[in-house]
Amino acid sequence: MKLRIFTFVAALIGVSAASAQADISALKALYRRPASIPFPESAPYSPQVATLGKMLFFDPRLSGMQNLSCASCHNPSFGYEVPVPGAIGATNTPLGRKAPTILNAAWMPVLFWDGRAQSLEAQAQGPITAAVEMNGKFPEIVGRLKAIPDYATQFRRLFPDSGVSRETLLTAVATYERTVVAGWAPFDRWIEGNEEAITPAAKRGFALFNGKAGCAACHTGWNFTDNKFHDLGIPTKDIGRAQIEPDNPMARHAFKTPGLRNLTYRAPFGHAGQFADLDAILAFYEGGGLDRPSKSPLMRRLDLSRSEREDLVAFLRSLTAEQTETALPNLPN
Repeated sequence: MKLRIFTFVAALIGVSAASAQADISALKALYRRPASIPFPESAPYSPQVATLGKMLFFDPRLSGMQNLSCASCHNPSFGYEVPVPGAIGATNTPLGRKAPTILNAAWMPVLFWDGRAQSLEAQAQGPITAAVEMNGKFPEIVGRLKAIPDYATQFRRLFPDSGVSRETLLTAVATYERTVVAGWAPFDRWIEGNEEAITPAAKRGFALFNGKAGCAACHTGWNFTDNKFHDLGIPTKDIGRAQIEPDNPMARHAFKTPGLRNLTYRAPFGHAGQFADLDAILAFYEGGGLDRPSKSPLMRRLDLSRSEREDLVAFLRSLTAEQTETALPNLPN
């Protein structure tokens, strides 16, 4: 895919208008949204299960002190993140990493900044039971939910073989999370053929993104992520992916490439929220990061003019859909 991207961009230089248009159309096709959400065979889509999962996602009774929910760190108003450098866990414990968004998580083969979860079910379990996060214990959570008549009834109806259990709870939460998909952004309308959907600056930024700036080497596809791990040379003591791959020298300080959808709502940026806004993280990328053995060879200094920088930011902003209100569920008593 990377070779195709760079081939298309290179072809835009010094060719006829018709040829350039054909090439940009082919490049745009690489970013076209999928038509459906991929659900695993083990947990096919069910609107009833997704509705139950949404209730659980917003219910603080899944935490040890019954004061935190999944939405405490994955707030819909902030692109399913929170606008702080690190998430805040149980007993107001600040965490070392920013909560990554769950937007478009259905397309992510691995979850968390270090990729330690292989499924959304595993991802959901992690924060619920982590002592410094929600600090929940499943025997207590299951007992609590069984004692709530509406929950007990819904679980029996949707999971007649087991009712309320750790597994059915995680299945419900993960089913809801798979439905959390970024809305159509101006960029998508441009991809679909509306030439007026984004500005000329954003179109120039798209060319920079795929060409001179080299962003598309990692931020690929419709969700703008290769779902791989790279050390960008960010100053940090966090060893990142090396916790999972201790024998891989390139995994040290490497973190999963975040998707770029709805960036306008998701600042600050970086695995620990080190960068306050798009201008700050772009300035870091231009500097090339700290040189160290594990730094990705894709990370290099950039020489962007002020107008190029503005064009690139204009393109990144075009990836944000119009903000919509997420209706909060009514929780059973």
